[in-house]
Amino acid sequence: MKRRVKITGIGPVTPAGTGRDEFWSGILESTSRIRPFLKLGEEWGPFVAAWVDRLPLDEHFTPFPALRTAARHTQMAVLGAALAVKDAGLTFDDVRAMRVAVFTGTSLMDFGAITRETESVAKSGIRGIQSKLVFVSSVAHVAATVSEALKISSRNMTFQSSCCSGLDAIGHAADAVSSGEVDIAICGGTEAPLYKHPMLEFRAVGMTPPTDQNHLTISRPFDLWRTTGIVSEGACMFIVEPDDSPRPGYCSLVGYGYSNDERGELCDGMQSAIKLALSNARVRESAIDSISAWGPGHRLIDAAEAKQLRGVFGDELDRIPAYSIKGSIGNPLGAAAAIQVAAAALGLRDQIVPPTVNWKYPDPDCRLNLCAAPVAVAQRFSLVNSHGVNGTNSTLILERSL
Repeated sequence: MKRRVKITGIGPVTPAGTGRDEFWSGILESTSRIRPFLKLGEEWGPFVAAWVDRLPLDEHFTPFPALRTAARHTQMAVLGAALAVKDAGLTFDDVRAMRVAVFTGTSLMDFGAITRETESVAKSGIRGIQSKLVFVSSVAHVAATVSEALKISSRNMTFQSSCCSGLDAIGHAADAVSSGEVDIAICGGTEAPLYKHPMLEFRAVGMTPPTDQNHLTISRPFDLWRTTGIVSEGACMFIVEPDDSPRPGYCSLVGYGYSNDERGELCDGMQSAIKLALSNARVRESAIDSISAWGPGHRLIDAAEAKQLRGVFGDELDRIPAYSIKGSIGNPLGAAAAIQVAAAALGLRDQIVPPTVNWKYPDPDCRLNLCAAPVAVAQRFSLVNSHGVNGTNSTLILERSL
């Protein structure tokens, strides 16, 4: 018999705020955190992005070599894990006494370190080689460093399923707790791609804009005048426990599904992922009370997602409030859907649907029940959607804890 599982701790590290309360108040503001990104230098042309201003790691850990030299996405995951543990009302000693899994999702390796290494070798030859790159640049280093920072003995696993990585980490972690393999899971997604590479490549393929003009309104999910998504950074980690744990939960994780695009149509595997999640949750489409849409603000992807949602929910979709948080924080790739889970869980707690920042002009190709301001909505079940390049799709269904 599988156990029901719940989220008891939330640890966001995002452009909208770090920590549960700061993040939630930031997400509820109808404000964009997208800014001109000047770090790469004028010679590479204009960029915009959303980023985290400060990582207060020293408030939670005594610095140690692996953390001090870790990739930025690893440091954000470690900070998110510490915040989630604290938010759950646990101490590190409490966690060390349990059977723990650390499941993390990151779509990209540490391109910052890889780029620096390449430039160093080009300049200095063999003397420019940094052997530690083999370890610190790997996405597997994220979960390992979380475990080391908390000084726990854990089962570690890293997911690299494009932009679905964080959601897949949560879904599989929930299954590990549900099956009794572990007592508790620390799980979520993290991403820090704001380096020369891959930002130049993202801009070249139209996944981030070639301008920094009108930066506050440039990210416009589902809006008629949207252009493309905005690449950003962030992380969010969670504590997942059985429903019978003594700590209160924000919500239960009741359904998870994933599927790949197969017919050559953009997002055509999304319907399968949603239907599988609904089936695993044992609820009908009519039970869903809100949808945290993927909605990156990309002209084609937004329309494709809206089409797939209509294919699942039909006219029922007109009733269900939907939203995208990417107008506020951009798209932190493998961390995006994990951050969406945090917003959905807090929305269930407070019975609020966050705003879709910068949505103003309805698009006939995106017939969703959207609003640019927070809305009070009675919710029991919320659906979180994600989609990634190479045709990955994942969906998670949350049920409000009473």
